[in-house]
Amino acid sequence: MKKWQDKESLKELLCHLVEFPSITGSDAEIAISEFIHMKLNDLPYFKENPLDLQIHPTRDGRKFVTGLVRNGNSSDTVILISHMDVVDIEDYGEYKNLAFRPKELTAEYMSIRNDLPAAVQDDLKKGEWLFGRGSMDMKAGLALQMSMMERASLGEFDGNILLLSVPDEEANSAGMMEAVEVLLEMSQTHGLHYKACLNSEPVFTRYPGDTNQYVYTGSVGKLLPGFLCFGMETHVGEPFSGINANYMAAELTRELELNTEFCEMIDGEVTPPPTNLMQKDLKEEYSVQIPHVAVTLFNMMVMERTVNEINKDLLSLAHRVAGRIEKQLHERAAAFNKWEQFEPIDSNISVYTYQELLENAIKQYGEAEIVRRQAYIAGNFRTIGDRDLSTRLVFDLASLCKEEGPMIVLFYSPPFYPAVSSRENPHVKQVVGEMIEYAKTKHNVVLKNQHYFAGLSDLSFTSLSQTVEGLVPLFRNMPLYENGYHFPLDELQQLKIPVMNLGPLGRDPHRWTERLNIDYSFEAFPDMLGVAIHKLLK
Repeated sequence: MKKWQDKESLKELLCHLVEFPSITGSDAEIAISEFIHMKLNDLPYFKENPLDLQIHPTRDGRKFVTGLVRNGNSSDTVILISHMDVVDIEDYGEYKNLAFRPKELTAEYMSIRNDLPAAVQDDLKKGEWLFGRGSMDMKAGLALQMSMMERASLGEFDGNILLLSVPDEEANSAGMMEAVEVLLEMSQTHGLHYKACLNSEPVFTRYPGDTNQYVYTGSVGKLLPGFLCFGMETHVGEPFSGINANYMAAELTRELELNTEFCEMIDGEVTPPPTNLMQKDLKEEYSVQIPHVAVTLFNMMVMERTVNEINKDLLSLAHRVAGRIEKQLHERAAAFNKWEQFEPIDSNISVYTYQELLENAIKQYGEAEIVRRQAYIAGNFRTIGDRDLSTRLVFDLASLCKEEGPMIVLFYSPPFYPAVSSRENPHVKQVVGEMIEYAKTKHNVVLKNQHYFAGLSDLSFTSLSQTVEGLVPLFRNMPLYENGYHFPLDELQQLKIPVMNLGPLGRDPHRWTERLNIDYSFEAFPDMLGVAIHKLLK
């Protein structure tokens, strides 16, 4: 008897998956990996071939699942990739207790549908939708891939299917980065030739009101540049005797926030401009001393621009902002001089990269002492998270080199997502073209080809488009690189797997109105997903 091959059984499987509150880093994130393993283990194929279904521990105690269905002596293999974690549910407000109960939440929203946002009301008039955290992003894709595994186990595909479901995609992609080594090992052990990695992240809108459906041939990259602002401390009663780091950070944010000079366009697709993800001073307690150390951190999406180019542009921006701050401090001191005569302080602001600051500190204190300090901080403050830990490591060096201040220090924090694209891969281009035609002819669905999935995905860790040399400015200026944050650089140079993303239809990822279109996702789409796998294996 088939388990997950019709609309109702897929909906039931999705509800079971959503009922696990698998917020990134929670115990439920581990529990759902065991549930996935258990459900797949019910398939007769894995009862007969138990070694082909594995659950792998990660270094931090979480787990990812691999299931390999082999078809005869073929080496050709398609990887089906998904993530099992979700973001938190604070946005649900009074409905938090129902966020992981999709049937009950959907019934509740239906009862108040006239109070819901207009776009949600419009959707509810046109078909069946299921609400709940993870219903769209991306437990529906996981359920559909489990359905494809069942079909593979029944001998439907002319080749091998490898399911890979990982944790931590919504944070640092630690699960996928550790899975890279397993993928290489499996290819060698079983003689697998990876034809493609097929993700089933849902369709993401490109702009408010976008109703298009997309098939993607890549995934956008991400950098997380930060600026540590090291000013000069003073009492608030003598503000012109120091430099407020919050003011420095604010000026940097004003310059970089939504700055379209950092956007990139490829064939009409545009990356969103950078936006601030964290800005704060490092004072731990209230006092009347001005904040003299602050940090501002930005999300930056990339497609084909090199890290070297971006690093140069960020340094240029920092120098420009430093000059503007100096000019404004001089002008405001001159204005205040009308009431109080004083000699303004030297407010020249230096700009460094983390690497330059590190070399300066080593020159002054010796490599052994700096290594000791950095290792102590990395080892004892791990619980504060990678972003704050990176900031603390830069702050420590700036404090040691405070005579170089006031200063702005450019650094990078994890996570780093390389941009990946198969838009020039002949096989992927052919499959996408055929799928667009098939969707239109068979299901009257208009699919549009988009080169880069803009929502970030684990597809980033299937190959490496930039040279290792081109990534040097990133890793040399990332305090946590090989100091708690491992990036599988060597492995990605070996994998080089073509990628494609074809997923179900939903709306509002990471919002309290997150929902999945059941009619399309579990009726027409499973057929399309199966056809895509057939074509990728050809």
